[in-house]
Amino acid sequence: MIALPAAIITPSLLSSIRRHPNLPKNTWYFIAATTLSILNRPDEIHKVYKHAIDNGPGHIDIAASPDEQLGITRRMREALVKAAAIGGLPKTINSLLELKKATPEHLIDEPLGCSPTMRSVDVYDVPSSQILHRGQTYFDKVYGKVSKRVMGQMDRSGTEDLGLTARLMYGYILSNTQVLTPVETSFVLIAALIPQDVNPQLKGHLKGSLNAGATVEEVKAVRNVVMEICEVSGMVMLDKSHPGGWGWRTEVANV
Repeated sequence: MIALPAAIITPSLLSSIRRHPNLPKNTWYFIAATTLSILNRPDEIHKVYKHAIDNGPGHIDIAASPDEQLGITRRMREALVKAAAIGGLPKTINSLLELKKATPEHLIDEPLGCSPTMRSVDVYDVPSSQILHRGQTYFDKVYGKVSKRVMGQMDRSGTEDLGLTARLMYGYILSNTQVLTPVETSFVLIAALIPQDVNPQLKGHLKGSLNAGATVEEVKAVRNVVMEICEVSGMVMLDKSHPGGWGWRTEVANV
């Protein structure tokens, strides 16, 4: 018999992350879902979703209205889509399919329904040059004065395809702000980077969150919530007492 993985999401953890000081309202559930997706625990996402639907998107327990339920659903889906740019499409596929299982039929934007992101319009009706320009503008905002250097490093990585991939991701995926704002998108990226132990990229996106308009306190709160979920899942700081296994090789970057 295959042993089932230990549960991550518990009522006490949900209470902790929902009420974390300085965490912006209406963000905890998609930050948690993104973290779980990157941790490869899509099976836990339904718990976050149900709690948000039953208890509302804020810090206190108030049943979500029909409009809030639709907003929660769409924001979680969009966070998982955007996380694909950081954590890969397979995890996003598995997470979205698990989320769909828990989603009431009237909150599903299909079949043949138009997504509120309007990405189909971006892909089929808008000139690609316009979308790529939007993505470059977004990238420049994230990285600020070092944006040319960062993109240049990717262009000179040994193949131009890395820079082209980044331009496609920023143009068609990340710079679309119909559902999640630039600040909220930055929280998704932080939540997707921390579980992967990729400090060079995390440092850039912590600063990028500030560039998008988040406060230092908000960014720290997002980092702390993601770290809490990761630690409950079993991630540890790798050192002499934990020389191998699953965790972080160096102190996780902060602001």
